[in-house]
Amino acid sequence: MNKTYALITGASSGIGYQYARVLAEYGYNLIIVSNQSEALEEKTTILKSDFPSLDVVSLFRDLGCQDAAKELYDTITQMGLEVDVLVNNAGVYHDREFLDDSEKFNMLIMNLHMITPAMLTYYFGKDMVNRHKGYILNMSSVTSTMGFQRLATYSSTKAFLNNISRSTHIELYKSGVYVTCVRPGAVATDLYNIPATQVRIGLMLGYIITPEALARKAIKALMKGRARITPGISTKLLQFLTSLLPTWLLKLVHKLGIF
Repeated sequence: MNKTYALITGASSGIGYQYARVLAEYGYNLIIVSNQSEALEEKTTILKSDFPSLDVVSLFRDLGCQDAAKELYDTITQMGLEVDVLVNNAGVYHDREFLDDSEKFNMLIMNLHMITPAMLTYYFGKDMVNRHKGYILNMSSVTSTMGFQRLATYSSTKAFLNNISRSTHIELYKSGVYVTCVRPGAVATDLYNIPATQVRIGLMLGYIITPEALARKAIKALMKGRARITPGISTKLLQFLTSLLPTWLLKLVHKLGIF
């Protein structure tokens, strides 16, 4: 049995679960991590059934804690598992004004989107460099270039992932380690609380992507060693158009209560 593993955080639902399935199709054994115990157990059972020749290890962890990355790395190292692919996918989402969110949530999103993925990249990246091979995928967002109202923590933490991904991509590629940043727009998952009707219309018109389609595009880009991917023409267009919005217009939109 191939003893190299793909480690996927936030893998018990949505995009993370699809990353696990796609990487299993590539032949990787899986380490799936989530803080949702029932969903994690359910998805582990399904993956073991659908990919009986692969090893599927599930770890229940809260990656929103500041020392979560070191604890997870130590656990996997002690288990003797070699991580060849790291997918930093775990995340949360709010479109809420910064001061209206709780201190607890603001600490959670910063730990989950910045400290944990950065330190997982640090710990596992060192091992990959020593082996001269490895892949790291970071889930950013099209909002990473949008300093808008109601997205202060979300877009800012995703900008961190965007920047650290580009920097480490440049630093590590010569060692045979490839870092890819994925910057999707709207995805048909429960994370974004998009109404079902809007999801159906969005999928039809192409400005919303399914988790499976996103995972396939992202893993393909990762295996090709691409620095980043922004899937979909509509998402690229949205990113360009929003970059043109002046601050005065955003302030007016906010003052009128539109967003």
